[in-house]
Amino acid sequence: MLTQSFNTSITGTKATPVPLPNPDQFCALTGHAGLVATEFSYRKDEEIYGEDEPAEYVYQIIRGAVRTYKLLSDGRRQIGAFHLPGDVFGLESGTNHRLAAEAIIDTTVRLVKRSSLEHAANNNVQVARKLWGITAGELRHAENHMLLLGRKNAMERVANFLLEMDRRLTGMMALPMCRRDIGDYLGLTLETVSRALSQLHGEGVLGFSGARQIVLRNRQHLRNMDA
Repeated sequence: MLTQSFNTSITGTKATPVPLPNPDQFCALTGHAGLVATEFSYRKDEEIYGEDEPAEYVYQIIRGAVRTYKLLSDGRRQIGAFHLPGDVFGLESGTNHRLAAEAIIDTTVRLVKRSSLEHAANNNVQVARKLWGITAGELRHAENHMLLLGRKNAMERVANFLLEMDRRLTGMMALPMCRRDIGDYLGLTLETVSRALSQLHGEGVLGFSGARQIVLRNRQHLRNMDA
């Protein structure tokens, strides 16, 4: 949560701006609203906000990666989304966060007060449209993820995840998340994810270049699996 970060890793921390894959969405939003975003940094595995905490800010990732997740009653963790540089997160329909958010690796975000955005949206149709666009994108992702968890088998889920990361990461696919994170996102065990990746590697569909770097050698095969 923000107050926790003020007292730990983000006190006095200012990030140097870096190019973002899709900076226009957030920058245009705050620009139309006449708002200035503030930058903060979080260490690996540090909480950004907790489940059911007040949704006071909207965030965009400058560098790093964030997972949003819910802890189930039996102790299992379901990851709802991975947010990468340029992504906006923390925008809620209600007053509290439905999921918790943590930095997967050392991460820098920019943020604005939700109340300021809402006030601007009430007075500026451009801001309202951009907020709606962000919300609609999150809804599409949630629907696709629900379909993935409900209808696809393990190999299809892993293929879907690899294609998603291939679209969202530039250059070599250097995954910021570990295989346990991937499993909690796909509703699979760590062992199942590892077996699926090993099988795809054995079939020549992908190659490994380091612990979390993956090279896709046959995207069409993955698309056929995910169809």
